[in-house]
Order: sequence, then structure tokens, then C-alpha cells
Amino acid sequence: MRHKKRTVKLGRTSSHRRAMLRNMVTSLLKSERIETTVPKAREAARLADRMVTLAKKGTLHARRQALTFVMDREVVTKLFSDLAPRYADRNGGYTRVIRTSFRRGDGAELALVEMIGRIAPPPKAAKKKKEKAEAPQQPQKPPDASPEK
Repeated sequence: MRHKKRTVKLGRTSSHRRAMLRNMVTSLLKSERIETTVPKAREAARLADRMVTLAKKGTLHARRQALTFVMDREVVTKLFSDLAPRYADRNGGYTRVIRTSFRRGDGAELALVEMIGRIAPPPKAAKKKKEKAEAPQQPQKPPDASPEK
């Protein structure tokens, strides 16, 4: 029985699992949205919530703790300066896991993990065909009737 055993092994060694989850949480905090399998998504969301909780404390010790887990200093800066104020009045639940589809290759169930209240990037403009700017054509001069030398 697995009573009170919280760790999901994900079929990996402990070092591989830790490295993978650190990368996923860093990517999630950086882009505020990632797509992965459901078990990985649930673990990444859980750890990302813990990082936001650390950021809300705002202390130097909390920043150092976040730096031991998050793999990029710029992401930690974003976490403490942008994400912590965004969730200042919220008590937990900073991420959302949305089940999307099944992967074509192996049938694994996929999910989106996103930060609650994320600001969506502006939609990409449709690519326009490059139209040559038609410059006003100048009237062509008739060829000279005089022979050239």
C-alpha cells in the first residue's frame, strides 16, 4: 500500500526526476504555459505553486531557496517581481492543469499547465503576401531613330 507516499516516481531515477521537474517548473514560470503529460503536469504544477509561495514571502532566504530549484536567475527575478504581486491576494492555486488530448505516438494523455490569470500574448498577425509596391511607371521614351556610333 502507498499510504502517505506523495512522491510520484514517473518511471525515472530520483536525480533524473528532480532535473526534469526543475526544467519544467523553470519553463512554466518563464512562459507561463507548457504542455506535457498529465502526471508530469500535476507534479510541475505542485512545485510551481510552492515557488510562488516562496516568492510571496519576498525574503532573501526565500529568494535563495527559489534559486536552488529554479534553473534561471531571470526567471527568479520575474517570479519575485511580477508573479508574487499578481498572486498577493490569492491563497494557493496559482496553476491550472487542463487535459487536452492524447499523444499520437504512444497515446499518453496530454495536459496544459498554465499560471492562473496569465496575460495572453497578442495574437500573431496573419502573414501577408509581399506585394510589390507598384511605383508609378514613367513613360518610356521612344527609341532614337538616329544610328548609334
